[in-house]
Amino acid sequence: MIFQHMPRRLGKVRLAKAAAAAVFAALLAGCSESKNAFIPPPPPKVSVARPLQQPVTLYLYLTGNTAPYNSVDLVARVQGYLESIDYTDGAYVQKGTLLFGIERATYQAQLDQANAALATAEASRTYNQSEYQRQSQLGRQDFASQATVQQWKSNLDQASASVLNAKAQIELANINLGYTRVLAPFDGVVTNHLVDIGALVGVTGPTKLATIIQTDPIYVNFTMTEPQVLAIKESNAKQGVPFRTTDISNIPVEIGLQSEEGYPHKGHLNYADPQVNAATGTLFVRAIFDNKDHTLLPGLFVRVRTPIGGLDKVLLVRNQAIGASQQGPYVLVVGPDNVVQQKVVKLGEQQGDLRIVDSGLDPGDWVVTEGTQRAFPGAKVDPQRMTSLTMADPTEPAKATEPPTK
Repeated sequence: MIFQHMPRRLGKVRLAKAAAAAVFAALLAGCSESKNAFIPPPPPKVSVARPLQQPVTLYLYLTGNTAPYNSVDLVARVQGYLESIDYTDGAYVQKGTLLFGIERATYQAQLDQANAALATAEASRTYNQSEYQRQSQLGRQDFASQATVQQWKSNLDQASASVLNAKAQIELANINLGYTRVLAPFDGVVTNHLVDIGALVGVTGPTKLATIIQTDPIYVNFTMTEPQVLAIKESNAKQGVPFRTTDISNIPVEIGLQSEEGYPHKGHLNYADPQVNAATGTLFVRAIFDNKDHTLLPGLFVRVRTPIGGLDKVLLVRNQAIGASQQGPYVLVVGPDNVVQQKVVKLGEQQGDLRIVDSGLDPGDWVVTEGTQRAFPGAKVDPQRMTSLTMADPTEPAKATEPPTK
């Protein structure tokens, strides 16, 4: 009986296996079809912003060095032993402050000697004058010869000359005596002393004792190239102002140190060479700055800028939004259909991290500012619009508002 039912059971098992294989094959076919289906990726997100439109001031950017307003070597002009050093090295002193003292005894003695010589000369002149008057009266009465009168006249003239010479010797002795006291010629900082007390100075010539430097105000020296000079002249001509090297105090100049942001120090031009150096093609220029807090030291490297004109309304875009190709500089803009277009532009001066666009761009264009590596002409993108670009000061990097969150 058992063997009679086995063929029927085996047939059912085979049918079940065949049905399962068919279902599995259908599932595999469905999976294969789903894997081969193409789903396009979403458009890449890029940040876009309209160009900033505002007036700007055009500047000429240069480099220069600070220089003292006055710098004088303090020297011993007379011979003698250094008796005193009356200041502290590096101290700020007022004009007329005693800085060094040289022995005075010899020069005081010379002054006393000159005063004595003057007294002798004046006494001799007084005697010769009275004797000349007496001889003149005797001569008019024929009691003295004209030769005698002339002799006393000559004696009086010599005595008068001796008085003048004695006065000159006193003045010279006073000058030499004054040289024994080395005074500050102006307000400033005195460097360290170069000669110690007791040293003999002024033997073979003037001996340098120290240097005094005036740093308030302070100069900044720099040079302009010939094209830069011509650009200033052209800018001034547009404003109806002639460019004269003899009258340039109305031209402002701003400087900044390497450790400073922007150009915080304000001054104005003080001097310009009357001619361009033909050998170098440059013009030497000097500006002057207040330095009451003495933050500017002579010899520092500084960044210099001076305005050369202004534009009423210009378009500005971020530097990072500008690319370069064989056709020239360009920017990528996103049209109403979110398709990227390339616009070749003509660039102007840099303003912070923005750049002036002279032509090739419209105020209403949405310029790709971030994600330019994901955008190319003809591609569709998902633009994230910034409200605007802002630029508070051309010396500071421009900032953009964050894109609105979705």
